[in-house]
Amino acid sequence: MILSCNHISKAYGTDVILEDCSFHLEDTEKAAIIGVNGAGKSTLLKIIIGELPADDGNVTTGKDKTIGYLAQHQNLSSESTIYEEILSVKSELIEMENRLRDMESSMNSLTGDELIELTDKYTRLTHDFDLKGGYTYKSEISGIIKGIGFDESVYDKPVNQLSGGQKTRVALGKLLLSKPDIIILDEPTNHLDLNSIKWLETYLSTYPGAVLIVAHDRYFLDKIVTKVIEIDSHRAHVYMGNYSDFSKKKQAMRESLINLYIKQQKEIKHQEEVIEKLRSFKQEKFYKRAQSREIALSKMVVIDNPDTVESTMSLTLEPNCVSGNDVLFVDSLSKSYDGRQLFSDLSFSIKRGERVALIGDNGTGKTTILKILNEIVPADSGSFTLGTNVFIGYYDQEHHTLNDNNNLFEEVSDAYPDLTNTKIRNVLAAFMFTGDDVFKKVGDLSGGEKGRLSLAKLMLSNANFIILDEPTNHLDMVSKEILENALNKYTGTILYVSHDRFFINQTATRIIELTSQKLVNYIGNYDYYEEKKEELTKIYAPVVDDKKTETTSSTASSSKNDYLQQKEEQARIRKLENSIKKAEARIAELEEKLAEIEEKLSDPSIGTNLAELSKLTAEQNKINEELEPLFEQWEEWSSSL
Repeated sequence: MILSCNHISKAYGTDVILEDCSFHLEDTEKAAIIGVNGAGKSTLLKIIIGELPADDGNVTTGKDKTIGYLAQHQNLSSESTIYEEILSVKSELIEMENRLRDMESSMNSLTGDELIELTDKYTRLTHDFDLKGGYTYKSEISGIIKGIGFDESVYDKPVNQLSGGQKTRVALGKLLLSKPDIIILDEPTNHLDLNSIKWLETYLSTYPGAVLIVAHDRYFLDKIVTKVIEIDSHRAHVYMGNYSDFSKKKQAMRESLINLYIKQQKEIKHQEEVIEKLRSFKQEKFYKRAQSREIALSKMVVIDNPDTVESTMSLTLEPNCVSGNDVLFVDSLSKSYDGRQLFSDLSFSIKRGERVALIGDNGTGKTTILKILNEIVPADSGSFTLGTNVFIGYYDQEHHTLNDNNNLFEEVSDAYPDLTNTKIRNVLAAFMFTGDDVFKKVGDLSGGEKGRLSLAKLMLSNANFIILDEPTNHLDMVSKEILENALNKYTGTILYVSHDRFFINQTATRIIELTSQKLVNYIGNYDYYEEKKEELTKIYAPVVDDKKTETTSSTASSSKNDYLQQKEEQARIRKLENSIKKAEARIAELEEKLAEIEEKLSDPSIGTNLAELSKLTAEQNKINEELEPLFEQWEEWSSSL
């Protein structure tokens, strides 16, 4: 055992955060701490690393074991470059390397015993340098910097000029390079793109030490952890397995609890009826029996109603009118910033009812596309057209549409002045803003609270084309599931940017990837994207060697044509696959019927029943007549894939 938390409790005044929480971590175990926002996950991590004291209980780590911790927010203010800052983790090796170089220089001027003595020291230091990774640390640094999403072109950028998210990535790189015995990460995927998240998954899965993660990325947790620690009602509950295993066990427990609750409520009602009946008899012995039952009933530990245990947001999205079939057409869109081309000549369209996920690496221009569609920033060239009766509702991850000077009540009433005070309070309550919460200043809200407020305004918009930029950021897992259900039931059209692969897998009917300044189209969810990514990227967005890129207009096909070709080809494949499935199902059905007929024909009694024999033979011939062309069609379709 490398880490043990024993009966941890923490409260701020009368506000209990953690109560009697216990769990442990084995030497190479990978575990997740999950729970709704405000459950105390980050507080527990700070207690483990000693940043906060526990009111009760203790944390024990293995002897001489080191802990590396990554907080959600970093405040690095170093004047060093990105490369220098991450390289500083290997200062011991750099010092050893410098000493080796000095020794090599000194050897040229020494002879005799002095040379022998220095050579001996040099050999020992070289061996130590090798054991500590001295000959591989530079390639290791390069691999980690690229893995966390930094291109070589920004290696020389000063850390103090980076955004908050970039600083967090630098801190993550330093932590991984330091190779502690226990890695503790608080929301590590918040500032990583999909490729970086997948790289981190692989790194942590094979990490030789222990890993403890707080994260809302369910796909990420599924790939890494083998233990889930849920903080629920201030207590820690341990489940073995990944997030999906936890989810199934949690649902089974919830159903069991609901059954127990219903059973107990029936028993309570029955006892109350018996007590009332006994009291109606007006005799001493019946009165005493009633009193005895009342005492027993008062001592019963009442099970809380599972439907009201958790306070969660309530989200219903529904357009106020139906749009035309063609919702959006984007034609030859281009945009650059500070001389850097984000994308050029992008074309795509969206039909009514589609749920389209726009994905790609950080910095490729996904959010910029959404801002262009909402006329927040202009395109350099190209255009877009909205279809008939299309009304946009926009969720901005930076919440620029919110006024920090308003309180929550004013924010909703300013946007929807026709709403009554009661309606505004009801809507805010559905998103967990109750009582005096409605008078909080928007500027004082956390990221998660601003996200819920933006969703509340979106719910009221009655838009039939919803555009969302990272809608799951800062939402806890329960709220994510509620949002997923609402979007899946929504009868309008959706375009969103997200790095949450579980969310994409649950909601997307189509994925558009922005890569190499081109769009690659995938008609399916995230699992389909993963399956087809390598194949389709090679066809529609191959990586081009900059040294060889002098393409002419006669040989270059526009992204518009690429997109249409992708869409046509994938539609053809999907249609073929559906046809093949239907054919295979029909073939299996007919062959089963043939087997039944052949079994009947083998019955001796049928041989003397000419009418039945004739009927079965006719059925057999009819089935064979249908099967033969069906087999031919199936073979033709299969060879066309």
